[in-house]
Amino acid sequence: MANPPTAAHTAGGAITKPSSLRAQVQRAISASIVSGEIPPGAVISVPTLAAQFQVSATPVREAILDLEKRGFVVALRNKGFRVTDVDEDALRQIVEVRRLLEPEAMYRLAPDFGKRDAKQARRLADRIVRGARDEDLNAYLAADHEFHLTLLAMLGNPLLVELVSDLRERTRLVGLRTLLHTEELNISAEEHHRILDLLEAHDADGVRTLMERHIGHVVGWWSGQREDS
Repeated sequence: MANPPTAAHTAGGAITKPSSLRAQVQRAISASIVSGEIPPGAVISVPTLAAQFQVSATPVREAILDLEKRGFVVALRNKGFRVTDVDEDALRQIVEVRRLLEPEAMYRLAPDFGKRDAKQARRLADRIVRGARDEDLNAYLAADHEFHLTLLAMLGNPLLVELVSDLRERTRLVGLRTLLHTEELNISAEEHHRILDLLEAHDADGVRTLMERHIGHVVGWWSGQREDS
């Protein structure tokens, strides 16, 4: 996903580029639920979101139906959709599977990682850091997603990329908004550059260890829990 259009429009900004309208709306709503900007228990409706994004009801309805399939919302008769509570057991299972996949993938990527590989990833890491600095969680999450899938794609296994992408899209991070104005969000952002440092140094063991800790933020800082220093 090279430089996708931003979907940080939950405060009421319009979404543009009709060719990718459904995808943009889906990313915007999903990111708001994932980050906790739209909290568990909140009721959302197609007309309200369509007016907020200044788009027709169709892409909003399609996006919400996709979120319903992923368990992020449930339909309420004649009222819209309610954002579901976070299933902590399901979240920990997702993290467990990701820890089986992503650290090992980075371990295997490290020996042959080169400057050319790092160039695109550095730009994405910069976007992540900028998202943290600007307190733009939608931009942060979009760049974070793209960063990790870009690195995974370098291994040449599309199924791995698809699996991790699906796991990431199922993840809820309702404590992420509480990290605004905190050092933890900046630390998490800067870790992406550290991951690249270790890959460029061909430090397979080091990058595997860092990825283990990095993914752990999902059930730690990013979910409103304390982590050991």
